[in-house]
Amino acid sequence: MKGASLKYLTREGFRNIWVNRLMSLASVTVLLACLVIIGVGAMAYFNIDALLDKVEEQNVVMVFVDRKADSETVVAVGEQLAQIDNIDTCDFIPKEEAIKKQIEEMGVDSAIFEGLSDNPLPDTYRVTLKDLAQFDTSVAAIKAVPNVESVRENSDLASKLLSVRKAVTIVSIGLVAMLFLVALFIISNTIRITMFSRKLEINIMKAVGATNGFIRWPFFVEGILIGIISSVVSLGVLWGLYEVMLKSFSDVLSGLGFGFVPFLPYALPILGVFLLIGVFTGGVGSMISMNKYLREQGSVVSDE
Repeated sequence: MKGASLKYLTREGFRNIWVNRLMSLASVTVLLACLVIIGVGAMAYFNIDALLDKVEEQNVVMVFVDRKADSETVVAVGEQLAQIDNIDTCDFIPKEEAIKKQIEEMGVDSAIFEGLSDNPLPDTYRVTLKDLAQFDTSVAAIKAVPNVESVRENSDLASKLLSVRKAVTIVSIGLVAMLFLVALFIISNTIRITMFSRKLEINIMKAVGATNGFIRWPFFVEGILIGIISSVVSLGVLWGLYEVMLKSFSDVLSGLGFGFVPFLPYALPILGVFLLIGVFTGGVGSMISMNKYLREQGSVVSDE
């Protein structure tokens, strides 16, 4: 196909969007609905992931240093803990601060400490981990540090959080894949309906000797344009819906200590994914429909 012909057919693809605006609107609406649902699922995943991150921050490992250790040894224990690969934070809690906090929390029951001459609590390190998948390995490494008397950890919570994160990831990927296939199927059938409505135009092009490539290209351009338009509009619709949800539920969730993640940091990545899906489903969907239509009409040209 020559450059002049390609330029002409590309213009025809743009023109067809307006000439067949009702069918174009139907295609955009169908693809928009699928993309918005995908976007809602993506934002739900981001919020659940942020919630899990917050819960994971509460899943700390308390490391109790040997009560007989002197101050230098206690500092050395902290330095060795900080060198463990999976350690994220390592905060020192001196035993004086720990006993003071314990007395404040116990209130009237704190009288049991009045008869004690020595502080029964050890110096402690509050440790958080980067990756819960390495929880057991990290705890074992912590226990192996010299002068660590004991460790308090919740491996059950860590494994459950890890399972929940995996389940959310799998469900999200499955939802996106399913909706992608649905969008491809619907858009290809919608474009196929468009072709039947323009059967006379296609037959005239075939009658004057147009090749399959000449016939396909405007529909391919049209499908890509539908995908781009749908992607941009879908981002705006998704953004609006998310802002409405923020205003409606932010007060409730803030009372529970959790807030929605902001939309803006995810806007460009979501737009990129929308464009990828939109252009692919629009372009490939139109090609699938066009090829099927030409085969049914017995007009496949093997040498173009």
